[in-house]
Amino acid sequence: MTEQEDALFRARLARHHDELRWLYMELYDNGSMFAELCNQMYRFAEMRSAALKARDAAREAEPEWYKHRDLLGMMLYIDNFAGNLNGVRGKLDYLQEAGVNCLHLMPFLNTVKGRDDGGYAVADFRTVRPDLGTMEDLEALTSACHDKGINVCMDFVMNHTSCDHEWAQRALAGDGEYMSRYFFFDNPEIPAEYEKTVPQVFPTTAPGNFTRLEDGRYVMTTFYPYQWDLNYRNPRVFNEMMYNFLFLANQGMDIIRIDAVPYIWKELGTSCRNLPRVHTIVRMMRMIGEIVCPSVILLGEVVMEPVKVVPYFGTVDKPECHLLYNVTTMCTTWHTVATRDTRLLRKQLDSVSTLPKEYVFLNYLRCHDDIGWGLDYDTLKTWGMDEVPHKKYLNDFFQGRTEGSVSRGELYNDDPTTGDARFCGTTASMCGLESAQTPAQVDTAIGFDLTLHAMMLFQSGIPMLYSGDEIGQLNDYTYKDDPAKAADSRYVHRGALPWTRAAQRTDKTAPAGRIFQGLHQLETLRRTIPAFEASAQVRTLDTGDVAVLGLVRTGGDQTLVGLFNFGGDTHEVALPAGTYRDMTAAGRKKKTFSGSVTLPPYGFFWLQQQG
Repeated sequence: MTEQEDALFRARLARHHDELRWLYMELYDNGSMFAELCNQMYRFAEMRSAALKARDAAREAEPEWYKHRDLLGMMLYIDNFAGNLNGVRGKLDYLQEAGVNCLHLMPFLNTVKGRDDGGYAVADFRTVRPDLGTMEDLEALTSACHDKGINVCMDFVMNHTSCDHEWAQRALAGDGEYMSRYFFFDNPEIPAEYEKTVPQVFPTTAPGNFTRLEDGRYVMTTFYPYQWDLNYRNPRVFNEMMYNFLFLANQGMDIIRIDAVPYIWKELGTSCRNLPRVHTIVRMMRMIGEIVCPSVILLGEVVMEPVKVVPYFGTVDKPECHLLYNVTTMCTTWHTVATRDTRLLRKQLDSVSTLPKEYVFLNYLRCHDDIGWGLDYDTLKTWGMDEVPHKKYLNDFFQGRTEGSVSRGELYNDDPTTGDARFCGTTASMCGLESAQTPAQVDTAIGFDLTLHAMMLFQSGIPMLYSGDEIGQLNDYTYKDDPAKAADSRYVHRGALPWTRAAQRTDKTAPAGRIFQGLHQLETLRRTIPAFEASAQVRTLDTGDVAVLGLVRTGGDQTLVGLFNFGGDTHEVALPAGTYRDMTAAGRKKKTFSGSVTLPPYGFFWLQQQG
């Protein structure tokens, strides 16, 4: 380091040192391990490239860069999108054309085929999966992205490693030091005690939370048997995983997504979910990042009800994650699609609006994973929707098994005992584009697809597209022909991007072009209208009809009204006092409204108050 860089690092360390040391010692009571951590932080800070150090300085000068209204994300699988990392680098112009400036690369670290869980069973945190490229290719991609103004996000799987990881292999061979990095037991007695209080993640495909090894020992495996949970009670585990975190940050990452964060601390007699020590670890990660790589922000994956999600932001004084997924709104949106009842969605959006503006959500309609129906059943029950039959109704609806449903998709992890299941499908297929047989049905499906995206883009936070949604990609059932994928229905919405369909993105008569161009118009408006800033006040609007969601954004001297029709009928909605301009009025005869507006079935309006 130069003298100036050394002084800067020490100033960052001094800012956080006392709190970091206090938390570390409270957790581990190990001063030598803490000293090692500080020394390694210095080494990783020293190893950051000149370009990344400049990025750190720029982001420190503008720490709220990720709250700006111009951000639009896209998550994609490298192989499905463009074959490998260099292929993605060759498609950056396409991403820019789609308005994307935040690229989430789905897991790309080395795994073993057949026991990889879509990349979430990492065998080596310092190596790229060979068919996708090398670490040098990754650095070249992130550098090219930065040159084009694109931020890069990756997954950091810290709850577990693959059973093929070096640590696991050494533990399997009986090395006590490495066994202590996992949860090993010689007999089933203690695992049985854990099972009394720990829920199952995959009760049908991977029941239980422990796996019996061939030698008779038991190891904790919360997810799949080949994913061995790490023991964060061991300070060596925390330190080494933080070194992996910093190594990956140094490859040019801007956002690091912490996978399955609620699960990372285990205690006997508890649910092993959301325990207080989890927050200690995430808070320490936040400080370590701000010391070594302050341009990198943390995205927490917390797929739980809102009361358990919000604490992962930490507090304004002691923040944890910069961003969290807006899981509840995503899930409730699809509930609303199936019921044509916006009451629960409105209630939850009102709750989000009351949170501090420092809290930023990542909003999305679909992701790589299934949709689990983690809804507010206490509220739904007051409206006559009981949990078990309602989940069955939702799954039947989205499989196209209920009268009037045009959705198509498949169940995931169907549990015949409880009647519970999750759902998989692309946005377009869930909106009816796959099942459409007539031009009118195609029009309705495209319109509804755009309505849902318009609602997502109208919310505060960072909107995230799933690759293929920008062109209305349909379900891909060919996964069933691959023995390594056939048992996992999530691959139905993880199909390779159909580039022949993407080639139609400028054709305003083709479904792909209509969706691509419609999204582009909305994304452009979002970037140019100040009322879309995160600082804007957002509230719901009583539309007088449960099928229509109304949102109002007020920022500066601008007021925007968003109206979104989840029903198959035309609805007239009263507007707040004033005259409103239709912000997406291209091709519409009437461009201003006052008093009321008539929404077409499954349609929407973005309106801006005049004067």
